Amino acid sequence: MARLEAEIGLSRGAIFSYFPSKLDLFVALAEADQEQLGTRWLESGFDDVVRHVGEGPDWIGVYLDVPRMLRVDASLRERWGAFNPELQVRLAETIAAGQAAGTLRDDLPVESIGRFLGVVLDGLAVQQGAGFGIDVEATIELVRNALRPE
Repeated sequence: MARLEAEIGLSRGAIFSYFPSKLDLFVALAEADQEQLGTRWLESGFDDVVRHVGEGPDWIGVYLDVPRMLRVDASLRERWGAFNPELQVRLAETIAAGQAAGTLRDDLPVESIGRFLGVVLDGLAVQQGAGFGIDVEATIELVRNALRPE
């Protein structure tokens, strides 16, 4: 909270006049982060997203807290699933377009490819949060090879 107060120039009380609880604030930050990464993917490609996460996300705590919170909080899991539906459709369309163009393998459903890419990003964030070095370019090459048509 202290970091957030310093970054946005509002007191804790002012912040909570916008958000009824810490959970609501957390959800807003997580949704904004998801929007930013999805938009980055659409505008600059998945490689750029991997490079961004490999640099160390500013809100690494969000990446590390989300899985635990989603596992134990059904209402949060439902809210999470409803984040940015238009963005999710656009990302799925991007994968489908890659399959149609022959740049992505087409023997897997779009959802499976999207989940795989999410797992890669989550793993990168956890590794980064734990302080392990990440060979970002090698990771990108592995992802490309995994998704390249045969």
